[in-house]
Amino acid sequence: MYAFAYHRPDSLSQARELFAQAEDPMYLGGGMTLIPTMKQRLAAPSDLIDLSGLGELQGIQRLDAAGKSVIQVGALTRHNEVVANPLIQQHLPVLATVAGAIGDNQVRNRGTIGGSIANSDPAADLPAAILGLCADINTQDRQIAADSFFCDLFETALAADDLVVSIDFNLPIRATYQKFRNPASGYAVVGVLVAEFADGFRVGVTGAGPCAFRACALEDALNQSCLPEVVDDVDVPDVGFNSDLHASAEYRAHLLKVLARRAVIDLNR
Repeated sequence: MYAFAYHRPDSLSQARELFAQAEDPMYLGGGMTLIPTMKQRLAAPSDLIDLSGLGELQGIQRLDAAGKSVIQVGALTRHNEVVANPLIQQHLPVLATVAGAIGDNQVRNRGTIGGSIANSDPAADLPAAILGLCADINTQDRQIAADSFFCDLFETALAADDLVVSIDFNLPIRATYQKFRNPASGYAVVGVLVAEFADGFRVGVTGAGPCAFRACALEDALNQSCLPEVVDDVDVPDVGFNSDLHASAEYRAHLLKVLARRAVIDLNR
């Protein structure tokens, strides 16, 4: 690990000032990705700005406005806090399922929801929920729609000085998350979140490609009929899918359909 200056600001405005003044700064949330990356000398920030003391970036609340309800989750909220939160258990249990599937208990006790999505790891669980639940990502200056957020491998629509403040999750009629778990790391070899809203289905996929994406062909099929059999007739090409020692691109395409079918069965129970 290279030398760096450490800062622990007392407010969001102070954090932003420190970021603007530093040569090559990085924000630190739970540190589940950044710290190992720094230990391997794959990242060498001049300044590390620790956000863990900022209460304004934490917490979970339900917001109702203009006939619409969302569950807003602060970016520094830890995964196990999402799992245990009564509001989420009552109104958005699928998000508790997704958060509970992340890594192991130690990771869930430290990792934050904002850090997870900002990293755009191709095998992270939460990006599937961001897309499947049509979430909005709030930064200090703007709101980014889910469909515009994930761009590529470890790349999002966040600008260099953007800081995720909170995430607004829309409430589906019903939703479920199915995952094929890597037995060693707990990462998603493939994960599929299927959610039904008043205007149709959304299917968020993680693990299969360089970043999370929506399976539009599956959405179209489910909008015609929410039956497991319709998944069998959907063509899922493996072009551009990840291929590594854990699974080939072809196998990931197969897993996507298997998990989508399980999701539909679960929805209809």
